[in-house]
Amino acid sequence: MGKYTMIDKETCIACGTCGAAAPDIYDYDDEGIAFVKLDDNEGVIEVPEMLHEDMIDAFEGCPTESVKVAEEPFDGNANKFECPIVRAHSE
Repeated sequence: MGKYTMIDKETCIACGTCGAAAPDIYDYDDEGIAFVKLDDNEGVIEVPEMLHEDMIDAFEGCPTESVKVAEEPFDGNANKFECPIVRAHSE
């Protein structure tokens, strides 16, 4: 199944975690706020399967939960889904 990603720019603190985990997916604007390079942060282009692991690493590593991941397009709305994908729990 396809996966889509988007950054909630309202909650991003420009920590750099997502870009470090998935540099082929995430980049930063002039203020250091992250965005998705694939579709200018609209969340409408499916992330290639070979990048899914990096995307999930970025999702799980984001301290503010600003990295969003879902199985449907976000259509430009980072909060479109109440709970798009549940974070993995560390044991």
